[in-house]
Amino acid sequence: MRTPLRRISILTVCLVFLPDLTRGAILNGIDILKRDRCSSLQGKRVGLICNHTSVDLTGRHTADLIQGTSGVTLGALFSPEHGFSGHIEHGIKTADQIDPLRRIPIYSLYGNTRRPTADMLKDLDILIYDIQDVGVRFYTYITTLGYCMEEAARHHLEFYVLDRPNPLSGTIIEGETLDESFRDFTAYYPLPVRYGMTAGEIAVWYNKTRRLGLRLTVIRMEGWSRNNFWDETFPPFPAPSPNIPSPEAALLYAGMGALEATNISVGRGTSEPFQLIGAPWLNHLELAHRLKRLSLPGIQVEPTVFTPQKDIYAGLPCAGIVLCVTDPQSARPVDLFAHLFEIILQLHPHEFLPRWEEIPRVTGSRRFQEHIRSQTPIQRYLDSIHDEALSFEREREPFLLYP
Repeated sequence: MRTPLRRISILTVCLVFLPDLTRGAILNGIDILKRDRCSSLQGKRVGLICNHTSVDLTGRHTADLIQGTSGVTLGALFSPEHGFSGHIEHGIKTADQIDPLRRIPIYSLYGNTRRPTADMLKDLDILIYDIQDVGVRFYTYITTLGYCMEEAARHHLEFYVLDRPNPLSGTIIEGETLDESFRDFTAYYPLPVRYGMTAGEIAVWYNKTRRLGLRLTVIRMEGWSRNNFWDETFPPFPAPSPNIPSPEAALLYAGMGALEATNISVGRGTSEPFQLIGAPWLNHLELAHRLKRLSLPGIQVEPTVFTPQKDIYAGLPCAGIVLCVTDPQSARPVDLFAHLFEIILQLHPHEFLPRWEEIPRVTGSRRFQEHIRSQTPIQRYLDSIHDEALSFEREREPFLLYP
């Protein structure tokens, strides 16, 4: 008869010493919804816009939390670029499917359509968005957010955003505000390249400035401050897509992602995407030398050679540079992009091939192209967009949800 009592005593001791996962942690929107037992969703049929990043602090998927809540029906899932699993490479379409575990449809919003259709929405009462963003305008998850907001407003559905951190912090703004004449799936909002807002804040801003009339609710985080970078938060970085494996890659993507509108490799197909920049024809030693002379803050540059296994120059040795973020607070990847572009064009006026029709979608307008072609010092361009960033910082103030 003593054995069961002994087992209970051991179990009690173990429970006492189990770590409290919420202590000192940032609670995302899903964690707040879970704490409130999904009470605001009672009696509703839910469509969830999600992927592999849609988990609570314990690692439980948002879909399972909603489906396991009595009185709430999970009617459909919607997946963005990179698919429900997050493993699909960029630019590759995904198809609709039936989730074998939850036995509900997963509608692809990066396949035959990029918007939820009337047929997909017909039996739903509410759409919920719960996806980890990277904080860069040309990353497509926030465009999917905007498309879904517009369709929810059109079909008179409620819309929730379960908020998550901006991994690049909420204080630093970089780049031009998008000229809407270049609006595209990768260039949807009139935002700077780095906008310093969460998905929830973007939703509030977009709903009000575009007068969508959407019944919007943002489930706010607890414990997140605007000056937090991801490495100052909890839990580990969830790698929102295959080539953003780390907070460092996400930060550098804000600048190096724009180089994908050229014939430069940004390290896709290596273990360090957006940290490796190069091409078989690049004078990497001179490039590294000139960049070091600029003494750009927060980023260390060294020459290297790498061989990407896929994407541009797959299987070919590329002379290049490796970028290391030494101080996220002072690093300015958009400035780095502008200087890199100017130097590479000076070194390789014939080999370097920008696709000028794409450049405005990543920079924001034709102004960068005009500065490059007029051969005026690139610092003049940077000075102008620094002023523009300060202007946007004031404009966004009414829509911020966190101190």
